[in-house]
Amino acid sequence: METDKAVLDVESPCTGTLVSWLGEPDAVLPIGADIALMEVEGAIEETKPPAEPSKAVADSSPAAPAMRNAQIPPRTRAYAKEKGLTEEQLALVVPAGSKVMPSDIDAFLKASTSKGYEEMPVSGKQRILISRMQRGHHLVVHGAISVVVSWEGVLAERAKQKATGSNFQPSAFTMFAYAVAKACEKHPLFRSQLIGDSIIRTYDTLSLGIAVALPGDDLVIAVVKGADKMGWRDFARAARDRIELARKGTDQADETVTISLTNLQNYGIRDGSPVVVPPAMATLFLGETYFGFVPKDGMPAIQTQANLNLAFDHRLTNGAGAAEFLRDVKHNVENIGSLLAE
Repeated sequence: METDKAVLDVESPCTGTLVSWLGEPDAVLPIGADIALMEVEGAIEETKPPAEPSKAVADSSPAAPAMRNAQIPPRTRAYAKEKGLTEEQLALVVPAGSKVMPSDIDAFLKASTSKGYEEMPVSGKQRILISRMQRGHHLVVHGAISVVVSWEGVLAERAKQKATGSNFQPSAFTMFAYAVAKACEKHPLFRSQLIGDSIIRTYDTLSLGIAVALPGDDLVIAVVKGADKMGWRDFARAARDRIELARKGTDQADETVTISLTNLQNYGIRDGSPVVVPPAMATLFLGETYFGFVPKDGMPAIQTQANLNLAFDHRLTNGAGAAEFLRDVKHNVENIGSLLAE
């Protein structure tokens, strides 16, 4: 179970066999919701229902909407979920008859747009992301550094790939992601996460996260498992497949992801302040390419370059360790042809 502040295991209160899950993975559930059906051994003590309030109390109590919405047919709940309503919003719907019907949902939504403003529920995916970021705000000690990297080698390698005319045409970003994965192979702390306050868990291989934007400003994470141990072609194919799956709405983030990449090159954004989302320990931002000056033979020369901004969990690595990692990423990107040949 994942809350605003922690990820935790929930132990069953009874001995028995799990029959079915009632809650879907990644669903945002109200407190007290049923999550599973079990077949238990022996008798269990049933919880006594709360005493029914008097009619006068029921009419005036704030709990009345919740009691009323106990009369919500399953198809109405499904329709409300389709429209993006939360349980709290559903409790505010006033039925025209004895039960809440889909037409009541429509009336509720229409009424919210006739007040001079529009209210829309936060999507389930965004609520999950918000929960993770809020937990990160409470737990992570944020550090941030940046570096300028030459993009000339990536452009040259991309042109070389295009010239072959083959069906294997990975993007410049995929090359960048491979450079990061290979840097993580040399820096085990970037394959690690902090368990509690005293244990560092380091994974044998890297689960590389890649942020993928969806319509409606939703954000999901594609994950390439074992990214640091793959050869170039296997990595490129795996990244393509996982990104395509993410574009279909499948969020692949799990507890093994230790670093995520975010790419805003196509938006013309040069710099950014990425956020570390636990249990990951770092997020690396890639900005747009631009022409910059570099010294060459004692004179200024122009090259295509990009900015990399690294946000990291200072509890796991200090500035020097983060700088060494970013330096190796820079080296890999600027020597991408040699790296891909290897």
